[in-house]
Amino acid sequence: MDTNMLKYIMIGSGVLFAVIIVVYLILNKKMNKSEYRQIKKLQEGTKADNFSLDILYQKLYLTYIRTPFIKRYIYKLRRRLEILNIDDEYTTRKDSARILTNAILILIPVVLITILISKNNTLLMCILLIFELFIVDTMVEGMVDKIDNNLLREQIDFFAEIRHAYHEYNMVEEAIYQVSLDDEKSVSKQGEKIYEVLSSDDPETELEKYYDIAPNSYLKEFAGISYLTQEFGDRKEDDNSSLYLKNINNITQEMQIEILKRDKLNYVFQSLSIISIAPVLLLEPLKNWSVSNFSFTNEFYEGKLGMIVQILIVVLTVVSYIITRKLKDNGGVQVDIARNEHPWQEKVYKNPVLKKVINLFIPKRGTKEYRKMQQLLKDSASKSKMEWVYVNRLCLCVVTFIATIVLAAAMHTIAINYVYTEPTTRTVVLGTLSEKNQQEAEALTEQDNYFLDKLKGDLDITLEEVKAELPKSPYYEEDDENIDEDAQRILDKLKVVNSENMQWFEELLAIGIAIIGYMAPVWLMIFQKKMRQMEMENEVMQFQTIIVMLMKIERVNVEMILEWLERYANIFKEPISRCVNNYEAGAWEALEELKNSVSNQDMIRIVESLQAAVEKIPIREAFDELDADRDYHQEKRKDANDRLISRKGLIGKGIGFAPLICLFVGYLIIPLVVIGLTSMSGAFSQLGG
Repeated sequence: MDTNMLKYIMIGSGVLFAVIIVVYLILNKKMNKSEYRQIKKLQEGTKADNFSLDILYQKLYLTYIRTPFIKRYIYKLRRRLEILNIDDEYTTRKDSARILTNAILILIPVVLITILISKNNTLLMCILLIFELFIVDTMVEGMVDKIDNNLLREQIDFFAEIRHAYHEYNMVEEAIYQVSLDDEKSVSKQGEKIYEVLSSDDPETELEKYYDIAPNSYLKEFAGISYLTQEFGDRKEDDNSSLYLKNINNITQEMQIEILKRDKLNYVFQSLSIISIAPVLLLEPLKNWSVSNFSFTNEFYEGKLGMIVQILIVVLTVVSYIITRKLKDNGGVQVDIARNEHPWQEKVYKNPVLKKVINLFIPKRGTKEYRKMQQLLKDSASKSKMEWVYVNRLCLCVVTFIATIVLAAAMHTIAINYVYTEPTTRTVVLGTLSEKNQQEAEALTEQDNYFLDKLKGDLDITLEEVKAELPKSPYYEEDDENIDEDAQRILDKLKVVNSENMQWFEELLAIGIAIIGYMAPVWLMIFQKKMRQMEMENEVMQFQTIIVMLMKIERVNVEMILEWLERYANIFKEPISRCVNNYEAGAWEALEELKNSVSNQDMIRIVESLQAAVEKIPIREAFDELDADRDYHQEKRKDANDRLISRKGLIGKGIGFAPLICLFVGYLIIPLVVIGLTSMSGAFSQLGG
């Protein structure tokens, strides 16, 4: 490179550097302008990091709604989370994707472990995989319940801040607005919605709409009390305290009792669900351990009887898991807000041919059976229609019948395969066979199989006929000393192979199990009815709290109290609704009908006090004892909750541990003891002979 070329390069580099400096100074001057700084400041809060979980969940949500099988779960989640995250589509999508992703991440390793454990037992593996899908469904609901519990805890702080704000502004809607400005809390969205209701042109209509979407009854009570206070004004109590704030305090105490109840239930049942599931995952490990250490148990575990015990334990585990989940139900008798309005049962019933068949089983309207089933649907708080219940019953009946027939056929196949594959020895073996003895046993099994294939099918074959066939084969000589013993063994195997066909009593058993499947939905509703009866006392005490809040508000009448009770009722919803509908025709008569339709003594006293308030005395005087005995009723409610939790825990432990006990006793201990004693007896007999 010459000197001139080097000079040109240096000059060009200097000019380029000067241009860069000038451009930098111009851009820097523009960037320092206030408009640019303001735009940059606004962008800072919207820029995402290189990796953001929120963005990832949004993308996963879009993937889930396009995935056929997963789409059902994501929409089911949405229907519940839309109420918790009111008018917040972003949070609803994020929470839906997050919960479903967590469930999938838990499901994948469980499925892999199940496949590894039960890979040699295809039937058991399929049953376990189907059962695990059911577990995921309940797991997803548990995650949503956790969000609901967190919202309930946030409401405690929210109501405390409302009290301070009300002292400052002395206006209901303004206090709610100021406290709802905190966007970090989920309850703030509910506060904003309640503020919109109270400040709307028609708050009464908007309030009724909010009642339909409120996530829990405590926010309904708060919204209703806030509306009544805004409409009729606040008033001072005898101790110069605000009635509105006192009512908020009553709601807060109700929430605190409910939170304690849920926490105790979670503590009692936190491990029972896992304990009830554990047996199905331990079936194969226990079987492998027992066979490897006590080879004489192989006949039980690989045979028909072992498979029957396995299936019984799986069925017992499924039933125990369902009942345990029902017992744990934190909300007691919550309405299923996630229910599909057009489930598969409705599609089945719309089929003209199937509809005619199903109608044959549904009781005729007006009959005793129809009224009995209708009452059971109400008592169990079931949201299913009568037709859907019978679709479920008939489907379960058909499925259980077919499954029993298929399993019976599979049992016969398993028994025959065991005869053909089990290594055969001429002596009773208590320990594990050596490699050489194992090969000899397998060779003897093949030798027996030759005669089984040749002689099977003849149901009347005798020992002499079998004995006559042995010397004709290449395996035996005429004077072989083992002919008598081997002929008896082959005859015993032939009896098993020839007898393993579908029997009449198995078909009868399939019909019996189908009847059990047909009755199962009804039994489940009866169980739910019993659970609701356990919650009855708790609901009556909630009614007492509502009445205490309403009784001192001006212009509140008996009809308004009944409407409030109907809104928050669950167990008593049907009789209270009927009373509200008949109230205009005659208040006293409608209340008398309500009193006659309930059996709880505390509820009867409430109705009698309402009757007194209709004709004789003011509402405040009719329920004066409720306010005076407020502390007593609260302590009584806490004690009732403790007794309820104790009773549920006792039932739950009995049901939850049942599969585990059956696993160790029926699947491990009894086979070891019975088969071990039988084998030892046979061994001693041979030694004695």
